[in-house]
Amino acid sequence: MIHYLRPDRTSAVPENLAVQGGPAVATGPDSVVYVVDDDESIRRSLARNMRAAGLTVETFSSAQAFLAHDLPDRVACLVLDVRLPGASGLDLQTALLEANRAMPTIFITGFGNVPMSVQAMKGGAIDFLQKPFDENELLSAVERALARGRQARAERAERLIIQRRFDTLTRREREVLELVVAGLLNKQIAFNLGAAEKTVKIHRGRVMHKMQVESVADLVRMTQRIGIEPSKTS
Repeated sequence: MIHYLRPDRTSAVPENLAVQGGPAVATGPDSVVYVVDDDESIRRSLARNMRAAGLTVETFSSAQAFLAHDLPDRVACLVLDVRLPGASGLDLQTALLEANRAMPTIFITGFGNVPMSVQAMKGGAIDFLQKPFDENELLSAVERALARGRQARAERAERLIIQRRFDTLTRREREVLELVVAGLLNKQIAFNLGAAEKTVKIHRGRVMHKMQVESVADLVRMTQRIGIEPSKTS
């Protein structure tokens, strides 16, 4: 049985499945395709074809070799063989998910079955291709995977910006924010907090300024992005 890395601790992880570093946030415009397959001829062929299509490619012979690699901050996807020496491709997918390092993945295999493909897709795989597969089919899957990676990168960047703005709020401003996004008027917020309505109006203005929004609808959308739930009121 394999134990996987949890994002909040490093114990109970065998050395051969330890994911290096914390969650990566891509910051550059470049992208890379990682190929993990124990067959050297397949690695060479895939790398050659994808480089001919203008893609940057790095190859690895095992899950352990990939995990030992220090992943840079860039948009990436993974072309992953299911059967590998040591930890399998599905094991690698699980380890990355549990370490909060998941990336769009395309599984390739010559020995696939329905339960295997279901497990891969439940783990967020883009596609599950049977060997031998058409080169254009793989390139199309890679294109979709990188597009998903770029979208995820943009969403992470937006959440980071929103979180930084939220972190500038005082405790009282956060309380007001939660009641504002719950749809309460200033008078109702004042009653819930035991404060003067004029004071609530001042806090509300500061919240809108610090969060850099002009409407409550925008504020609601922002708080949803970082998991802030509206305050429940009686």
